[in-house]
Amino acid sequence: MVGIRSQGAYVPMNRLSLSAISGGGRKAGSAGGERAIAYFDEDAVTMAVAASTNCLEGFDRRIVDGVLFASTSYPYKEKQAASVVAKALDLRRDVVTADFADSVRCGTNALRSAIDAVKAGSARNVLIVATDCRPTAPRSALEKSFGDGAAAFLVSDTDVAATIEHHHVIADEIIDVWRTESDRFVRSWEDRFVVEHGYTHNTIEAIKGLLAKSGLAAKDFAKAVLYSPDGRSFAAVARAIGLDAKTQVQDPMFGRLGNTGAAFAPMLLAAALEEAKPGSKLLLANYGDGAEASVVQVTDAATALRNKRGIAWHMQRRTEFADYDKFLNFRNLQVSDVDRRGGQGVSATVHFRDRNEDISFHGHKCRRCGTEQFPLQRVCFKCFARDDFDEVRLSDRIGKVMSFTFDFFAGSPDPPLVVTTAEVEGGARVYVQMTDVSPKEVKLDLPVEFTFRKIHEYGGTPNYFWKCTPAR
Repeated sequence: MVGIRSQGAYVPMNRLSLSAISGGGRKAGSAGGERAIAYFDEDAVTMAVAASTNCLEGFDRRIVDGVLFASTSYPYKEKQAASVVAKALDLRRDVVTADFADSVRCGTNALRSAIDAVKAGSARNVLIVATDCRPTAPRSALEKSFGDGAAAFLVSDTDVAATIEHHHVIADEIIDVWRTESDRFVRSWEDRFVVEHGYTHNTIEAIKGLLAKSGLAAKDFAKAVLYSPDGRSFAAVARAIGLDAKTQVQDPMFGRLGNTGAAFAPMLLAAALEEAKPGSKLLLANYGDGAEASVVQVTDAATALRNKRGIAWHMQRRTEFADYDKFLNFRNLQVSDVDRRGGQGVSATVHFRDRNEDISFHGHKCRRCGTEQFPLQRVCFKCFARDDFDEVRLSDRIGKVMSFTFDFFAGSPDPPLVVTTAEVEGGARVYVQMTDVSPKEVKLDLPVEFTFRKIHEYGGTPNYFWKCTPAR
């Protein structure tokens, strides 16, 4: 039996009120709903690492044989994202990595590919992560309906919590929502055309094909997980299939989360699995240049998924972000004295040399006295042993704040920049920035955890490192 063994999710803590988008001003309040927005130091890669970390909690990471990354908003045009995620997670060097892109359906494409790989015997445990932070024009309709987030699944042949019993897919050629290499923002054709000829027609065709293939009816599903471009369109699909939109359809979370692109259907599936009863069936349907539909069979092992940092946990963890002008500054969409895209860019040589420290967040442990240090050095500061260390991963440990400073002159788009010295479990002390925090929260001995973020974007190249955030 092959299927989903574990899952994790990530939703940025900040929520931008939709009324702030409409008014374009400050402190517009939260009436009319909100959407999740990535912080200025987050992007598709950092959210993928966060969701994957939550998915792999409690597992020996050496079991992972492959990483499949799915996104339409990866910052690089030519450079693999899955390898960055694998390095940040400190996975084995011989893992198979691959990227899926160019359609919001690529998340479920990656999930199906992972299942096929495990069934074929080429891998036993494959991590897939779908993530998106799609760029939209300021104050556009798409900006209101989009959201940022990620979902990750560990596909395995052991302790499976959910399996894909049947699958039906169709391909279609339609220019409805797109972004070319020269486009800065996602573009869309007229709404009625997009919904009727694109989403509705293809999704209904895929679901009906699945029902005919499986011999099942709408009444056989406890929940239907339906991708939707907006908060209204999924109801028409539900009615056409014979589903009860109030009781059988998974909440699409418009007005709270937003459409997260390639991650949207996977995130809704993760939310459904968090509440699913063993033995129940879920209908999963995704759209993008065609559509696909699957029957998801929930097993007894699904109860273990409720203990993860999933959708429910993240939706409760929120901070209202009503300052629309600051949001535009986060996205580099207005003139500012802080432009994180300037400069000469990251030195490829330095990046290569320091990738174990910067990306995998490795310190080292002295073999003679057991002292842990960061960054990597040749001499132990305690017993003065030379070149006698083992590298250790620090990213999945808890730390505490030993000292901190508020820097109002560092050029942060959300001043002050909070910089801390944190002591990690094991004794290593690290000098890192703090993120997702109010200055009022910062204090000595504050428990913190570590999160993979962008430090800057000099030369148009994102430079990643680890920051700390309060352990909430």
